[in-house]
Amino acid sequence: MIQIYTGNGKGKTTAALGLGLRAIGHGLKVIVIQFMKGRINYGELSAVKDLPDFRIEQYGRPDFVNPENPDKEDIELAEKAFLRARQVITSHKYDLIILDEINVAVSFNLIPKSAVLKLLKSVPEDMEVVLTGRYMPVEFAGIADLVSEIKEVKHYFQTGTPARKGFDY
Repeated sequence: MIQIYTGNGKGKTTAALGLGLRAIGHGLKVIVIQFMKGRINYGELSAVKDLPDFRIEQYGRPDFVNPENPDKEDIELAEKAFLRARQVITSHKYDLIILDEINVAVSFNLIPKSAVLKLLKSVPEDMEVVLTGRYMPVEFAGIADLVSEIKEVKHYFQTGTPARKGFDY
């Protein structure tokens, strides 16, 4: 199955990680490939470091990507993440592959939408792949088996509350 968590609301990555924990609890192997995230001490990195069948790999800088003018390094890192995703899917080593923020990477033109569509069409039937991130290309929904749109109704960032360790990263 191919699942997509998208929308403006908070919780897309969190939902995917929760699915990963559920899968680990049933003896499955999980890998999370994070596009545009790197070198930040996200709590999930510490939480899963001792779980042998739950890997998180980051391919990004600690800085935000400029969507109008992405840094060359951002493009290179996204390409590395995508190559890794392709390797992981063809290796059949993992049962659940989470491509975190891949929708945003496509939206920012870091990786071509056509390449992601081709990869999704090649996913074996016995493998689960999850795509997260805002700005899901409409074509992805046509291939997906499940699409959840997380809608922001209210967010404490709007009142000036900064990101909080343990809850937002």
